[in-house]
Amino acid sequence: MGNNNPLIVEVTRGDMIESRHRGDCVVVDRTGAVVHAWGDGERQIYPRSAIKPLQALALVETGAADAYRISDAELALAAASHSATQGHVDAVAGWLERVGLAESDLECAGHDPMHRDADKALIRVDQTPGPLHNNCSGKHAGFLTTALHMGEPTKGYLAASHPVQQRLLAILSDMGGVDLSGTPRGVDGCGIPVIGMPLAAMAVALARMADPQDLDIRRAEAARRILAAMVNHPNMVAGPGRFDTIAMTAGRGAFVIKTGAEGVYAGILPGLGLGVALKIDDGAKRAAEVAMAAVLKHLGVVDGEAETALKDFLCAPILNAAGVRVGDIRMADGWAG
Repeated sequence: MGNNNPLIVEVTRGDMIESRHRGDCVVVDRTGAVVHAWGDGERQIYPRSAIKPLQALALVETGAADAYRISDAELALAAASHSATQGHVDAVAGWLERVGLAESDLECAGHDPMHRDADKALIRVDQTPGPLHNNCSGKHAGFLTTALHMGEPTKGYLAASHPVQQRLLAILSDMGGVDLSGTPRGVDGCGIPVIGMPLAAMAVALARMADPQDLDIRRAEAARRILAAMVNHPNMVAGPGRFDTIAMTAGRGAFVIKTGAEGVYAGILPGLGLGVALKIDDGAKRAAEVAMAAVLKHLGVVDGEAETALKDFLCAPILNAAGVRVGDIRMADGWAG
């Protein structure tokens, strides 16, 4: 059911609400029928890394994954925003080596690892992060593997005109049921094009992964394999201490979630056949995680055990420098309608 009111996430300190974050969210089935909505489901957003599961479809449906013996853990990395732990970095490096490529073939730049221990380890040995440490390096390994399999250039795959990116644009359009040819364009943090997309169309694309019965056989199988890989290897999708990994571990297959920059979140619920697309207006990660956890609970896919595991996301503690809890990040009362 629709709700014109946006999601409101409150940040408290002591007796007062100190800050508020606003956002929009839509939950749909594969036909686009709205099951729940808060705010403006037709607003255009850049989906950012939240749509990596959709972007990974090409790796499987082209036959590249089978041709190069891509493992389930590597499929999860193709849909990941990983933390650059040693396990993540070694897995991407091993993947590239097996297909005859190297770190230098990755066109994503390096950045500091998301995992603090991994970041400190590089500092201790005075090593500059390279492309393998980029949280998107698994996705880029998937792009390169697909290009190899299709006989396409591996150089310049970031360009919007490259077959890799044209293929992804077609997938987003097809899965979302919307013409994206005239929507806004930008450049993502890892260098690939970002495509403006209505929030509701993003949700439809995710719902069609959750319930792929209307897709052709090859794409339907690709969707199932990618979701299974993410469920079975949640640590590859994000990393220690991160919401995506904690939630999917606790959810035990009830849902797949994927974060994106600037307060975007994707949810795929295979058991219910639903897709969830969420965007926080000010881009706050802290609000997006709390809102996504609340929506999952509202949809009934967070049971008692999972709720316990997610308690610090359903109501995230604000700690002072001494580690004392002085406030919370929470949904506003009555948010669910």
